Amino acid sequence: MDTVSFEDLGLNEKLLEAVKNKGFLVPSPIQVLTIPRLLESDSNIIAKARTGTGKTAAFALPLV
Repeated sequence: MDTVSFEDLGLNEKLLEAVKNKGFLVPSPIQVLTIPRLLESDSNIIAKARTGTGKTAAFALPLV
């Protein structure tokens, strides 16, 4: 199975640099599922995941 990178998710260069500077190398599963969908459409998403899985970044990065 191929590893998905933050670059694969469609984030712009400034966000990719910020994510890298924070030390995040590989997106979490919730980020892989939500970030591209939020960048591509204005649909609503409801996601459930455990604490510490990256939900905040999954929803905040596309907003930024």
